[in-house]
Amino acid sequence: MALVTTKEMFKKAYEGGYAIGAFNVNNMEIIQGITEAAKEQQAPLILQVSSGARKYANHTYLVKLVEAAIIETDLPICLHLDHGDTFELCKSCIDGGFTSVMIDGSHHDYEDNVALTKKVVEYAHDHGVVVEGELGKLEGVEDDVKVAEGEGSYTDPDQVLDFVTRTGVDSLAIAIGTSHGAYKFKPGMKPQLRFDILDEVSKRLPGFPIVLHGASSVMPEFVKMINENGGNMPDAIGIPEDMLREAATKAVCKINIDSDLRLAMTGTIRKYFAENPSHFDPRQYLKPAREAIKGMVAHKIVNVLGCNGKA
Repeated sequence: MALVTTKEMFKKAYEGGYAIGAFNVNNMEIIQGITEAAKEQQAPLILQVSSGARKYANHTYLVKLVEAAIIETDLPICLHLDHGDTFELCKSCIDGGFTSVMIDGSHHDYEDNVALTKKVVEYAHDHGVVVEGELGKLEGVEDDVKVAEGEGSYTDPDQVLDFVTRTGVDSLAIAIGTSHGAYKFKPGMKPQLRFDILDEVSKRLPGFPIVLHGASSVMPEFVKMINENGGNMPDAIGIPEDMLREAATKAVCKINIDSDLRLAMTGTIRKYFAENPSHFDPRQYLKPAREAIKGMVAHKIVNVLGCNGKA
């Protein structure tokens, strides 16, 4: 099986009331943990790469690792650029074998966002690649995406039909209360997703796939593991998983997960070194980290996304 686009994935997800997990990848162990879980659960996958991941691991290495995962799992896997912010970056990924790209023009004004997104769509569609656009701004920090507290903005449902029609995007990321990074909400706060906005968007775009960024749950067991083994992370609350599952039964067809991957890997490695301070073999501490990612991803597939058995 070759890399696929998200077109058929999203069509089935929308009709079936589930979402596809879009997991950020940076190295071999992360890719192995994600894809081994997906294979056991027979779940379709989106493996996504940020500009920071490309700088860290190299475009070619990441593409070849994903191609190896397809050989090992025989799953439908889409390789997606997460938060591309320029036409040149999107073009490089399209030319380099990605089957999906996101052009994030949300930092521009509306008309400039439309123009940039349309330019990427025209090039991508000419090369058989699908495009995700974005309306609204999520607060938080993730790689090169930085939006300060108070500077985020919800998606305006009155803009979505015009945006999709004029740009030709294949899916749309919207802002309804999620945020990037691990420090989403302080203890005592009640995270809420604006399902009223999601419902209004889906009324204006019936059958159209919607995307949620910043949807990690900041799983407390991994934060605790980090802090019990030399870390100093403040307590934080992520998006409740029941809210994400509800979103997946509506128009949301793609849910992005990155911070939970990082927390699982870092927490497990910290615990390993606390228990084995003299060990230095990367295979020994990366193996349990890979298993932690595998377990976490399986949990997300079954309990949040609902895409198990949908490959």
